[in-house]
Amino acid sequence: MAYTPPTNGSGGKLIATVNADKTVSGKVLSSEDNAPLPGVSVVVKGTTTGTNTDGEGNFKVNVKDDAAVLVFSAVGFEKQEIPVGNRSTINITLVTDQKSLNEVVVVGYGTQKKSQMTGAISQVTAKQITEMPLTNLGQALQGRAAGVDVSQSGSKPGAAPRILIRGRRSFNAGNDPLYVVDGIPLSAGYEDVNPNDIQSIEVLKDATATAIYGARGANGVVLVTTKRGGTKGKTTVTLDTYAGASKAYSKLELFSGEEFAEYVREAYRATGLYRDAAGNPVPTGVADPAADAKVAVLGGDPNVAAGIAAGRNTQYQDLILRTGLMQNHTIGIQGGNDRTSFYISGGFFQDKGITKGLDFTRNSLRVNVDHQVNKRLKVGVSSYMMYSIRNGENLNPYGNTLNANPLGAAYNADGSLIFEPTNDALLSNPLSEIVDGVNIDNTKRYRIFNSIYAEVKIIDGLTYRLNLGPDFTLSRFGRFIGSETNNRRRGDAQAFNENRFGFNFTMENIVNYNKTFGKHTLNLTGVQSIQKDNFERYRSEVQGIPAQAQSFFSLNSATSVLGVQSSLTEWTIASLMGRVNYSFDDKYLLTMTIRRDGSSRFGENTKYGNFPGIAVGWNISNEPFMKNVTFVDMLKLRGGWGQVGNQGVAPYQTQGLLGRTTYAFGATGAFGFRPGTISNPNLRWESTATSNIGLDFSVFRGRVQGSLEFYQTNTKSLLLNDFLPGSVGFNFFSNNVGHTRNSGIELGLTTVNVNTKSGFKWTTDFQFTRNREEIVELYNGKVDDLGNRWFIGYPLNTYFDFKKAGIWQTNEADLAKSYGSEVGQIKVQDTNNDGRITADDRVLIGNDVPKWSGGLTNRFEFKGFDLSFFLFGRFGNTILSGFHRNQLQLAGRYQQIKVDYWTPNNPTNEFPRPKSNQEFPVYNSTLFYYDGTFIKLRNINFGYTFSNAIAKKIGAESLRLYASIQQPKIWSSYLTKYNGVDPEAAITGSPTGTTEVNSGVTPSTTVTTFGLNVKF
Repeated sequence: MAYTPPTNGSGGKLIATVNADKTVSGKVLSSEDNAPLPGVSVVVKGTTTGTNTDGEGNFKVNVKDDAAVLVFSAVGFEKQEIPVGNRSTINITLVTDQKSLNEVVVVGYGTQKKSQMTGAISQVTAKQITEMPLTNLGQALQGRAAGVDVSQSGSKPGAAPRILIRGRRSFNAGNDPLYVVDGIPLSAGYEDVNPNDIQSIEVLKDATATAIYGARGANGVVLVTTKRGGTKGKTTVTLDTYAGASKAYSKLELFSGEEFAEYVREAYRATGLYRDAAGNPVPTGVADPAADAKVAVLGGDPNVAAGIAAGRNTQYQDLILRTGLMQNHTIGIQGGNDRTSFYISGGFFQDKGITKGLDFTRNSLRVNVDHQVNKRLKVGVSSYMMYSIRNGENLNPYGNTLNANPLGAAYNADGSLIFEPTNDALLSNPLSEIVDGVNIDNTKRYRIFNSIYAEVKIIDGLTYRLNLGPDFTLSRFGRFIGSETNNRRRGDAQAFNENRFGFNFTMENIVNYNKTFGKHTLNLTGVQSIQKDNFERYRSEVQGIPAQAQSFFSLNSATSVLGVQSSLTEWTIASLMGRVNYSFDDKYLLTMTIRRDGSSRFGENTKYGNFPGIAVGWNISNEPFMKNVTFVDMLKLRGGWGQVGNQGVAPYQTQGLLGRTTYAFGATGAFGFRPGTISNPNLRWESTATSNIGLDFSVFRGRVQGSLEFYQTNTKSLLLNDFLPGSVGFNFFSNNVGHTRNSGIELGLTTVNVNTKSGFKWTTDFQFTRNREEIVELYNGKVDDLGNRWFIGYPLNTYFDFKKAGIWQTNEADLAKSYGSEVGQIKVQDTNNDGRITADDRVLIGNDVPKWSGGLTNRFEFKGFDLSFFLFGRFGNTILSGFHRNQLQLAGRYQQIKVDYWTPNNPTNEFPRPKSNQEFPVYNSTLFYYDGTFIKLRNINFGYTFSNAIAKKIGAESLRLYASIQQPKIWSSYLTKYNGVDPEAAITGSPTGTTEVNSGVTPSTTVTTFGLNVKF
């Protein structure tokens, strides 16, 4: 029978008409047990005519002529296309789709089938990467890989997210993963890579998987594989392009001009200084002109007095923010034949931020070529060239708007800027910071990253491969601070110029042997590797640039030199690695790895370390007793243990370094050098051991599949400062002491929820992560370090402070006085109930590690239309709000976050009474901590793929249009209840990843884009 789709959104019917000249019927069976298959989609290729098999596997469909082709498809089975010919009856058997089980996953120095993997590895595919507009690969990982925590490091254009794999484990050696692109470890940032070039991302999470990278595997490994060419002799051209607008998701709500004036009055009332002409106190809620005139911030400033009279309300946030622009265009050419394949792409990405002066532009070119010279020799190259320009990386014009008095005027009557809107000597006009040429922060970055290989097939199953990875990086950072900026306040202009040159070279010799004999499969891999890094830095800083137009390009014209610096840093790591993968009957799996690394960064006695790993797997579903359990496609249990290292210590740290000092020779001064640090020839790697148990599963012909992981990671020999007696002449030296632990659960799940005969399909990806991070031991054993706020049994960043119990109310005046406070001020919890507030009353407030985090992606498809949305959330963590520290002084001088503060007429328990004689409220740190829980609707993408017939009219194979909106909604109590900002937009403040949401962050953005995917 003919198939008629439902009506469209306009009320008309989407009807496909076919001249039914003949009817074809038949039956569809399963290859597993020859049982009838109900619900199989049977469609006439190139049309919308089709049907589904009934409960007995039978179908009947009308076709136009003998040239018709029937397409049979069902979840869990391979699609088949059958020409009709002169037949009227077609019976077929669908073969179980083993593609997902036999999918090849990159594991480092080779690949493995999913069914034979023994380590904890998450994968993000090209399809997932293209589901939303991306700036860098870090955004592609957020919420898509269990155990991988990705958080924004601010919202400035070009900012790269922070990536943590299974939590933090180190205080001083860094917690960033190792990034490997096309087999070559990166020495510089991952943000240079064009995400449109990425074929897949694999994240190695446990030590059995990361042991192949030994001394650099403790924080996990991110393997990036870029796109390669084809072998079918056909060349295709793809265009992926989008453009759109960005705007601030939200702004801090500050006091209006009228509210600001009243807040200042209240601050002076609290200290008895807001009095009328007769000297009488003016009560709360009453404005008195004579009293205003006595307050310097109000009537004492003619500009502000005029603002009060005019009812002025200058909100500099609104004046400095704008609508941004984001665009990305990538053209890819892919093709080849059985001997040569190629992939060439050119990319242009630009993000003009929501604040003038902040933007990022990246131009990229990639050429990947593989050539089969003869039956034994294959060679290839992956070359990536990038040129980027970033403006405003270290500027914060938005932050300057948060203190500015709203009663001052930003512009003169003629439209020109007023540099000093008020008499406050520390506050210039925030808009002066974004005047063209006055405040420049410009970084130009050039990079050429190459992966070159030659692979020789020695005998059947035995290959030798040579990898070469030259990586060139050149960057120039220029800074100009003009006279009319808040930094210089009409003093001499300053400028500096910094140039950085980096060259990193990797060479690897890899031998690989594959052999299958009977039920045994053996893979042996041996690697000899060396990587060298050379980094030069030159910086000149001057003052007194005579003309603003010279910026930082003419330092020699300055009147004085503030400083000249230069440095050279070199390091080398040499390695040997061996790995054995063994499988018996595809049931029992074994992986053994050993790597030996030697690093120039460590002490003379400890330059080399050994890093072993072992893992086993059991494909339960391949056992005979599972043959009758037909709903299970794959069930694999695996477990492993491994030990890896962290070499993230600065070069030369193990050596005794000199520091410059001054000497006096009689009446003459001279420079000299003295011992600056104590050497430690025994300083060695931080050692991380991980135990991991995982379960991989696929059931109901692939309708539900995923992985479940349980792990525990112990990191010992931490690189910490060990303290010394002062008589030695040094307070501390670097030593291997301390112990941290991470343990957790991860779940990655993919489901096919609906797949109907009408063509409607709904699938879901879900990622869940719960990681517990704790300090087990410090340099002094299992003893807390209160100075650093390190506590045994708690995460590396724990908030330890006094706890706010409310605000002292009028009926508590005597009790407040006994505690040395007063009505309207912060009431602190007396934890030990001794009648006074001391350091002993501090408590553990919380920590920045979420109790759990997760991502949820839903995809819907229906007759060419597709819709997807992505939710990401972090739950149960505490954040430190720098906004409530820096923009909540309540001293009556600067603009403030609009908060519910205490007055005699408003006896709230939220925030204290303003007070003009204290810079900050006493115990104001109790106002900094908030619940960091949030849920984000990260992306909504709606698209339509045109039919082949329409695509061919423009000479294309496929054509898709789409619209996308990023971050349209955030649910967070910190943002809505406490007038905060995006709780994810944090600034990393230490090697441990300690984060703080503060005024150095520009507002998070909502980005609306429209895009096109076309393939020729």
